[in-house]
Amino acid sequence: MKKPYLDREEEDLMDSLERGEWRSVENLKQEVAKHRQYARNTLRKDARVNIRISSKDLEALQTRAVEDAIPYQTLIASILHRYAAGRLVEPPRPARRIR
Repeated sequence: MKKPYLDREEEDLMDSLERGEWRSVENLKQEVAKHRQYARNTLRKDARVNIRISSKDLEALQTRAVEDAIPYQTLIASILHRYAAGRLVEPPRPARRIR
């Protein structure tokens, strides 16, 4: 039987599974329900914010949203959520030359 193509991440997961590193979760139904609630709480939008930004920044955000095939307001909310959760990381700045 021909082995299906797996990318690197899938190969790592299969290797981990074959080494026995995975275990079943006790009370699976409760865990699934708990994580569904986490997702609902994260995705619920229950507050309205009104901000002023430059038209240049708005156009850039709208362009990025089109590239990602999502509404620009969803992109902005996602950026804010990642920042608030501490997961939005700035790229490292290049080292400054000292003269």
